[in-house]
Amino acid sequence: MGLRDELLKPIWHAFTALDVDKCGKVSKSQLKVLSHNLCTVLRIPHDPVALEEHFRDNDEGPVSTQGYMPYLNRFILDKVRDNFDHFDFNKMCWTLCARKNLNVNHLLITDEDAFKIWCIFNFLSEYRYPLIIVIEEIEYFLRRLTEAMGGSWVEEMFESYRLKLSRKEHGLSAWEFIELVGTGHFSKGMHRHTLSMGVNEVFQELILEVLKQGYMMKKGHRRKNWTERWFLLRLQSVSYYVSEDLTEKKGDILLDRNSCVESLPDKEGKKCLFIIRCSDKSFEISASDKKKKQEWIQAIQTCIHTLRQGLASPPRAARHQRRELRGRLRAEQDQLQEGIRQLQVANESKQRELEAMRKKLQDTAASAAQEERRRLQTQRELQDRYQTDLEREKMVRQQMEEKVAQKSSELEQYLQRVRELEDMYHRLEEALEDERQARQDEEAMRKLQARLLEEEACKRVELEHLHLQQQRAMCQTQAEKQELEREQTEKESALRAAMMQLDRLERERRGALQQYQEVTKKLEQAANKTKSWKNKVEHQEGLIRLIQPGAKGPQRITNWGPAAFTETELNLREQDWQQRRNRPPKPQ
Repeated sequence: MGLRDELLKPIWHAFTALDVDKCGKVSKSQLKVLSHNLCTVLRIPHDPVALEEHFRDNDEGPVSTQGYMPYLNRFILDKVRDNFDHFDFNKMCWTLCARKNLNVNHLLITDEDAFKIWCIFNFLSEYRYPLIIVIEEIEYFLRRLTEAMGGSWVEEMFESYRLKLSRKEHGLSAWEFIELVGTGHFSKGMHRHTLSMGVNEVFQELILEVLKQGYMMKKGHRRKNWTERWFLLRLQSVSYYVSEDLTEKKGDILLDRNSCVESLPDKEGKKCLFIIRCSDKSFEISASDKKKKQEWIQAIQTCIHTLRQGLASPPRAARHQRRELRGRLRAEQDQLQEGIRQLQVANESKQRELEAMRKKLQDTAASAAQEERRRLQTQRELQDRYQTDLEREKMVRQQMEEKVAQKSSELEQYLQRVRELEDMYHRLEEALEDERQARQDEEAMRKLQARLLEEEACKRVELEHLHLQQQRAMCQTQAEKQELEREQTEKESALRAAMMQLDRLERERRGALQQYQEVTKKLEQAANKTKSWKNKVEHQEGLIRLIQPGAKGPQRITNWGPAAFTETELNLREQDWQQRRNRPPKPQ
C-alpha cells in the first residue's frame, strides 16, 4: 500500500470525530477547517475557492463522506509529496479525534503513550473501514511490547483473550486497542514507567522505523577528536545526537545504494573500529565491544542491501508478509470449506440413497408382516376348520369308517402344509435378522467410506505435492545438465586454445634458445677481441698515464678523455659486466 492509503487512516479518524451524530455527515464549516489543517501539515497550497466550488450551498444539509472523498483525493492527496513531517500530521489528526473518544484518567498510560499506541494501531490495522486491528496483529504487538518491557510472554492468557475476542467475530477499534494496553491486562506486575518505555521502543521500531540505537564514539572531521554520541539507525540514514533524549541532533549519515561499511583495525588507542563510506565523506566509529561492532556493521549492511534491492523497510516488509500469510490462510480455509461443502453434498446424496434403501427395506418388512398376518389368519381358519371336521368326524364316525384312509391322507397333507408354513415363518425371521445385520454393516461401510474419502483427499494432496517437487527437481536437473554441457564445451575449447598456445610458446622458446646461443657466441668473440685490445692498450706507452689534477687524487687518461674513469669505477664496471655475462638467460 502507498502513501495515500497510510494518510487516509488518520484522516478517517479525524473525519469520524467531526461526525458528532454518527450519521456519516459533517458540516461544510468543519470540513473547511479540516482541509485547511491538512494542507498546512502536508505542506501543500490551500485553495479555499476550490472547496467552495466543490461544496456549493444547497438545501440538502451537511456534506456526506461521499461528497468529501473526491475533493480530498483531487485537491489534497494527489498533491502530497513525501516532504512533510509525519509526526505533525499524525499529531493534528490525533488532536481532533482523541478528545472526543478517549479518557486516559483511568488508564496506566499517559496521553503521549496513547498517541503512540494510536499510531501503531494505524500502522497495523487492516485497509478497510471502519478501521479494526485483527487478533494476529494484536498478538504481534503484545509480544513485541512484552519483549521491550523485559517480560515473558504468557501464551495461555492470550489464548483465553483470543477466545473471548473471537465471539465478537471482528477485531478491535483504535480506542478499544488503547484501552486494552492502558488497563495493563497483559502487563501486570510492570511499573507505569516500564510500560511507557516499552510502548516508546515499539513506536520507534514500527513508526519511526528505528532499526538500531545506542551509544558509540565518533571521530570528528575537523578536530579529529573522539566524542561519544547516541546513534540511531533508520533505513536511509544514521543520525547521531548528544544524548538518548534526542533533544540535540548533531548530524546525519545518509545511506544510499553506493554506501558501504567496513571494519577497521585498532588504531589511536581505539578498538572495535569500523567506517561508513558515503558518496561525499566517510565516518569512523568506535563501538564499545566486538559484539556491538558486529551488530552495527550487520544492521547497516542490511539497510544498504535493502536500498540496493529497492525493498521496503523491515517493519513494513514484515507487515506485508503477515498480511500475505493471512490472505493465504483465508484462501486455504475457504478452499477447505468448499471441499467440506462438496463432501457434505456427496454425503447428503449418499444419505438420500441410504434413505431410499431403508425405505425399500421397510416396505419389504411391511409386506412380509402383512404376509405373516395372512398366514396366521389362514392358520386360525384351518384350525377352526380342523376342529369342525373333528366334531363332525365324532358325530359321523360310524358313517365315515370307509373314508378313514382318505381323511388320513388329507390330514397328512394338511400337517405338511402347516410344517411348510412354520418353516416359512422361521425363514422370514432369519431374513429380518439378516436385514438388521445388513443395516449395521451398511452403517459400518458408510463410516469406512467417509474415512477412506478423507484419506484419499490427504493422499491426493501429498501426491500433488510430490508431483510438484518431482517437476521442480526434473527442471533443475535439466538446467544443471545443460549448464554442465556448456561448461564442458567451454573447457574443451579453452583446452584446445591452451594446447595451441603451448605449441606456439614451445616454438618461440626454441627460437629464443637458438638466438641466445648465437648471442652468447658473439659475446665471447667480443670479449676475446676486447681483451686483446686491452692488452695492446696497456702495453702502449702514453695512452694511459697518471696525472695530478690538484687535490683530487690520481686519475687516468683513457680513450674517452682525461680522468673519464677512476680505477675503482673501472673495476666496478668490469665486475658488473662479468656478472651479467654469467647470469643464465630468462625463459621465454
